[in-house]
Amino acid sequence: MTTAADAQLTPERTYYGRNRKVPMTVTVPDGSAGEATIRLLKPVTAESVFQAAAAPGRVDLASLFPSIWTNQQPTLLYAQLFVGDAPVGPAVVLQPLTSPVLFFPDPTDPRRPPQPQRMGTTYSGLRTYTDKQVVITTSAGEVTFRLRPDEAPNHCWNFLSLVEGGYYDDTIFHRIIGERGERKAFVIQGGDPTGTGTGGPGYFVDLEPSRLKHDFGVLSMARSGDPNTGGSQFFVCLSREGTSFLDGSYTAFGEAVAGADAIRALGASPTGPGDRPVDPPRILTAKAIDAPPYGTGPKSLAEQAAAPQGR
Repeated sequence: MTTAADAQLTPERTYYGRNRKVPMTVTVPDGSAGEATIRLLKPVTAESVFQAAAAPGRVDLASLFPSIWTNQQPTLLYAQLFVGDAPVGPAVVLQPLTSPVLFFPDPTDPRRPPQPQRMGTTYSGLRTYTDKQVVITTSAGEVTFRLRPDEAPNHCWNFLSLVEGGYYDDTIFHRIIGERGERKAFVIQGGDPTGTGTGGPGYFVDLEPSRLKHDFGVLSMARSGDPNTGGSQFFVCLSREGTSFLDGSYTAFGEAVAGADAIRALGASPTGPGDRPVDPPRILTAKAIDAPPYGTGPKSLAEQAAAPQGR
């Protein structure tokens, strides 16, 4: 028996070129109460910016929302199915594919600046996918992360691809810097299949200008001294006080919404030289699961900790 909880908006494929159709499938169980609509929601606030009726079956999102292609400054949005006034199923992430247009000056002309100059941006289309959360099961317990493609879309896509490919399964946290004397707790770091701190996926991901602040439970990309050397290694912040200086220099791309005790347990692991755990805790599995309807679900652990406690 199907219920409204089984309703969902599903993209037909991942990539859609600009000014083309954007076919998706609307699934609404028979007997559901209320009209089915699709709403385009802003990140974080979940404010609806556009809304259209949607019958079950195949729909063209570009016909329902022409602004997808006509917007001269496209931003990431979430396409959320509603039945009546209730959001149902995971949203679909609509990530604009934008690329800088660079002008490369003649290196022999002394009047020209030596570095390439940005001349504008090309909007090529959309990357679309069902919104996901990542559940990392560790030897200290389970942690659930909400991804933030609104702040770092390429890092989120990269992380999801690695998770869904099994990249992180049976790896260790090779670097842990917990609270030490007057110094606030820093990070737990993993994501290297070699366990040495030097391994990676075979490619780099450029720094993205994420505005997500490093705080307890925030997921961020590790890198070398070059800001554009992210790959697979990530770290989880153990405190705002210990990690605030990383804001803007490292790409934060997710935030834990469950698993505070597991994070604290990982951060308390005994370590030896080079901040390497004496008995490294493990990532048993990392799995992507459908996110709850956008705008619902628990707040981040940092927000939960900051919320006033009732008496």
